[in-house]
Amino acid sequence: RPFRTSPPVGMAAQTFAMPTATVRASAAPRRAARAVKAARVARDVRMADGDAYGASGTSFYTTTEKQESYDSLDFILDAKCKDLEVKMVIKEQLDACADITEALRSALVTVEGSENTFGDAQLSVDVIADNIMWDAVRSSAVVAWGASEEEPEVKPCNPKGRFTVCWDPLDGSSIVDNNWAVGTMIGVWSKESGSGENGLIGATGRDQVTALIALYGPRTTVLVGLDDGVYEFSYGCTPEGCQLPDGTFEPWICSRKQITINEDSRIFSPANMRAGAELPGYKKLMDYYIDNKYTLRYTGGLVPDVYQQFTKNMGIFTNPTSDKSPAKLRLAFEASPFGLLVEQAGGKTSDGVTGGSVLDVRIDAVDQRTALGIGSKNEVDRFNDMVVGK
Repeated sequence: RPFRTSPPVGMAAQTFAMPTATVRASAAPRRAARAVKAARVARDVRMADGDAYGASGTSFYTTTEKQESYDSLDFILDAKCKDLEVKMVIKEQLDACADITEALRSALVTVEGSENTFGDAQLSVDVIADNIMWDAVRSSAVVAWGASEEEPEVKPCNPKGRFTVCWDPLDGSSIVDNNWAVGTMIGVWSKESGSGENGLIGATGRDQVTALIALYGPRTTVLVGLDDGVYEFSYGCTPEGCQLPDGTFEPWICSRKQITINEDSRIFSPANMRAGAELPGYKKLMDYYIDNKYTLRYTGGLVPDVYQQFTKNMGIFTNPTSDKSPAKLRLAFEASPFGLLVEQAGGKTSDGVTGGSVLDVRIDAVDQRTALGIGSKNEVDRFNDMVVGK
């Protein structure tokens, strides 16, 4: 299919005035590919004889092995997404994630001078990412309604469309200035869901037809829920054996298929730890992790902190609520999209109140908040037992 070359919404045109930019992310990946090929050296940093060349035994290195070839986005969607309109909305949202990637590479992180509806100061990258997402849904033939976490109001898009799309355009505003990994969370509902005309109010996370989670780090990768599981797509990569006849590369390749999350974990990501001062069970749970030598992996960004469960095939993210430390996570924009993918991969979720799945919580307000336990099944059960009391 043809590649879009227009600059992301909200970015100055000169930022992308590169004569070689005939396909998305073509020039830089080709240069990177030549450099990698010239410098490629076989090496193994895995555990050897009980040691990892001085590395800590609590580290969790990748076990993903190099493949001879990688399937394209279109190949996977044709095989694993039978609904043509779902396939269309997935590709549109991936295009938006690619545009956000390019914007993050060139935009400075500055205060925009405005606030979102929660009173948070908006950053330049927040506004750019949100504009890109709105451009994607408003130009879509299949999206009827859209809602952004930046301004939680469901707004009409295409009256002939089928879906309601909710998103957090750039989760991690408090850490993006550190140049840490941030992300985009996207939930897709049928407009027929719920009790109102917009498909959201009265619906649950379980009503989603798919969800996408984008992680912007050294690479851009996106988790997507398809017919038979969770798949990961990588943007702008140039692996050997995947070059197209014209010398370019597919903008998206499938880097991992049918990802699973193990029932047990040795990694924990504790959010809202101040709630431990009021919730003895949460402090007890932290002590359990420490006493049993779990490995802490926490950045303060929901996307990287939960996304790692799909790369490490394990993990537990906890964010309980208390009177002085109320819930902050948005049900529609954050908990539901991640919840759908985690449960589809074999993990479990907790609403932090009843101990039931967060996917079964009815969405009664666009800005509805929720506590959350999410990840490996046995660890979520431990969270329910020690913190929720269920």
